[in-house]
Amino acid sequence: MDERIEKSPDPADLSPYRHFTRAEWARLRADTPLTLTVDDLGRLQSMNDRISVEEVVAIYLPLSRLLALYVAATQGLFKATQRFLGAEDGKMPYIVAVAGSVAVGKSTTARVLKALMSRWPNTPKVELITTDGFLFPNAVLQRDDLMNRKGFPESYDGAALLRFLSDVKAGKRNVAAPVYSHLSYDVVPGEHIVVDRPDILIVEGLNVLLPSRQGSATPFVSDFLDFSIYLHADDASLEQWYIERFRRLRETAFRDARSYFRKYADLTDAEAVETARDIWRRINLRNLHENVAPTRARASLVLTKGADHSIQEVALRKL
Repeated sequence: MDERIEKSPDPADLSPYRHFTRAEWARLRADTPLTLTVDDLGRLQSMNDRISVEEVVAIYLPLSRLLALYVAATQGLFKATQRFLGAEDGKMPYIVAVAGSVAVGKSTTARVLKALMSRWPNTPKVELITTDGFLFPNAVLQRDDLMNRKGFPESYDGAALLRFLSDVKAGKRNVAAPVYSHLSYDVVPGEHIVVDRPDILIVEGLNVLLPSRQGSATPFVSDFLDFSIYLHADDASLEQWYIERFRRLRETAFRDARSYFRKYADLTDAEAVETARDIWRRINLRNLHENVAPTRARASLVLTKGADHSIQEVALRKL
């Protein structure tokens, strides 16, 4: 009797990602030149998100090289499609998303990528927007009892974000995105960032990879993305980074009389730690577990950080 025993597939074979150690990924830099200086990094990094030249060389230069290949291939496909359709010459921006938890370092990653891509040999026009501007104004959040859920999906004007991305992707001129102030903790009335047909647009935000909740016929934000990056770190590191950032803000921005968080400026160190931990666990950690972390599997690339903020592992989605 011919008995065949089916061997269970190796989970690694079923994974949609190829995994790289830091050293393996760093070797993929090839001859990509370093175009940023230490002073550049000082201007680009966010508060409490340390990044070194070595980190740029090991992680971001290989990523810049990969994105250059992806952008060129996508633009070539677009031009071929235009020729097939007999369409007039147009322009379709390449959209890169940067997602992940509060305090994981999305802003630094987005700004470093913008700086690197802007300095490619063909000097593309690269723009950066954050989804913070698409939060509902505080007056609306207060009316709908959502202030303690700021950053959760329901606190965003998802329809406005979709319209913005649709217009940019369609190559429209002078598309406006609202501006958010972290000082006033609110959308700034009447202020906008104007995006005018960039070659590349970077979109940074908590929930950019989240599926739409507005109905099955409504497109996702991710439908407009060409490449997406998810920054991952364990809960303990994220909490510690959030507390450290809160303590530094208590000594700086919170002391500004215009700051929404002025009430926290005079807390003792122990009170500041306890307050930050409460906000983190009650709001940000819950949002992370319920909404942000589940989107990691939708990303094109996952960068996993260690406790020292450095990226220790890279996972690239297989084509």
